[in-house]
Amino acid sequence: MKTPVYKRLAKLVLRYWPYLLGSSVAALVFVTLNSFSIWLTASLVNNILNDFDSISMEQLAWAQADQLTLNERLKYIANQLILQDSQLASLRRLCLIIFGVFLFKNIFLYIKNILVSYVQFSLIVRIRNMLYGHIHTLSMSYFNRKKSGELTSIMMNDVNVMQDAYTTTFQKLLVEPLNILFFGTILVIIDWKLSLVALLTLPLAGFLYVSVGVSIRRKSKRIQEKIASIMHILTEVLYSIRVIKAFVTKRYEIQKFEKEGSRYFHLLFRRAKLDNLATPINEIIGVLIGVVLLWYGGMQVIQTETLTSEDFLRFILVLFAMLAPIKTLGTVNITIQNSLAAAERVFNILDSKPDINDKPDAKEIESFSEEIRFDNVSFDYGEESAPVLKNVSFSISKGSVVALVGASGAGKSTIADLIPRFYDTTSGSVKIDENDIKEFKLSSLRKMMGIVSQDVTLFNDTVRNNISYGQPELKESNIISAAKSANAMEFIDSFPEGLDTVIGEKGVTLSGGQKQRLSIARAIIKNPSVLILDEATSSLDTKSEKLVQQAIEQLMKDRTVLVIAHRLSTVVNADKIVVLKDGKIVEIGTHDELLRQKGQYRKLYEVQFGD
Repeated sequence: MKTPVYKRLAKLVLRYWPYLLGSSVAALVFVTLNSFSIWLTASLVNNILNDFDSISMEQLAWAQADQLTLNERLKYIANQLILQDSQLASLRRLCLIIFGVFLFKNIFLYIKNILVSYVQFSLIVRIRNMLYGHIHTLSMSYFNRKKSGELTSIMMNDVNVMQDAYTTTFQKLLVEPLNILFFGTILVIIDWKLSLVALLTLPLAGFLYVSVGVSIRRKSKRIQEKIASIMHILTEVLYSIRVIKAFVTKRYEIQKFEKEGSRYFHLLFRRAKLDNLATPINEIIGVLIGVVLLWYGGMQVIQTETLTSEDFLRFILVLFAMLAPIKTLGTVNITIQNSLAAAERVFNILDSKPDINDKPDAKEIESFSEEIRFDNVSFDYGEESAPVLKNVSFSISKGSVVALVGASGAGKSTIADLIPRFYDTTSGSVKIDENDIKEFKLSSLRKMMGIVSQDVTLFNDTVRNNISYGQPELKESNIISAAKSANAMEFIDSFPEGLDTVIGEKGVTLSGGQKQRLSIARAIIKNPSVLILDEATSSLDTKSEKLVQQAIEQLMKDRTVLVIAHRLSTVVNADKIVVLKDGKIVEIGTHDELLRQKGQYRKLYEVQFGD
């Protein structure tokens, strides 16, 4: 059974129990002093309005009494602190005490808030780090299903919503319930009958808060989902801005964004109508309680004289002081519901399990001695998708160059993705030296492979850090050597800052060929046992392609290489060429052998080079 969101949040919060304990103690002291300050305020009014001699006589009577009510005992203790030789001296003493109480209660409020803020910010950073770390463990199939904008929105927006909630919740939930408890206790001490009348309205208030809260949580979840949708559109547009300008689709993209924005507005407005109910509900309930108590309490003072004017004044002061935390808790409930909706989306990611995992007894692999073999491999992306590979079997001998050729969608890149286990086979197996690659640890399997793809991924960092990615300890000489091998130093040297030049987001300051060569340099510096060149030279001009091809041929010595290219000129010298069509192998052989067969390879060759 799935653990409720609030329990999971509580479990995270309890990691910081020393800070919570300290803030709870500070909150308790604050609430005690706060209640005392309200009590003293009533005493101040009483001291000014009533005759000093009558107050002194009442105090003397209490001192000589055998038994006092709790209310009388509290008033006696307060008067002991306040009363002096004259009314003016007593007033001066009372003012000093009130100032001292307010000073210390705010000092403890500050201490409480600082401790809670530490917990709050630490917790949010921890959750975001957990989320970011967990995303790195998820398999490629997860990212195929999810929109990047949605994940970005959850990482930033939803976690920020949780932060706002923690700010309100922690700061208020530690104090306001205690305030209500202390104030409520004082009310009962003053007059339990009046307190009972006030309590009769609480079930109505509770019902309204719960009803509104459930609806707000539901709408908040929809709002977070809509923000994710907007974030996805924005991310996609920024990534595709060149295509949008080329196809003159500005109006279409703007209309699509505005349509999502309109839906977001309607969701926000519907939630706002509920959010704004909190204050009127609190106000109406508060006035209702106040009116009833003024009428009932006033009758007791005027007609029955069972309640003194001082007690009635104190009761009203404490009651309205108690309404403030009740009102605050009403708004806290709204914030909590928003937070729970955001937390649910965060935990949905944290609960996602990777499809590709290490076995408990998985072993390390640094190299191999014989071959990589595909045994009757079939693959599909699940969810009733069509098979991408169908019963594929072939081998890649150690130190050999094997090329995969075929039309787009034939399954070439999928084969390349199966070797480092970006995906697992649907049926059949991929083996290294007769060992299923599932027997090896993912990290060690991938460390022995270098991958260069046509879709180059570069980071908004320096040339140096892009080439040495994942290996920050590398010497500059090694970086330069790799760049030279990839024919990259000629343009790196032209940069004013050389290797320390920042290349912009996704290498925006570089040409397509320059990006490709940096990617090749990054693979070279990794010094992999297996090199996967997925359309590695298709973005280079003729001159660069020739130079890079020469460098790659040097790299191929003592390495196993899998080459994927639409340009057959790049695979002519391969030891073996595997021809794919519709996910099946239709031919295997060398360039010359396949030409003589006059099959699919011959057709592809003639399309590119003519008869």
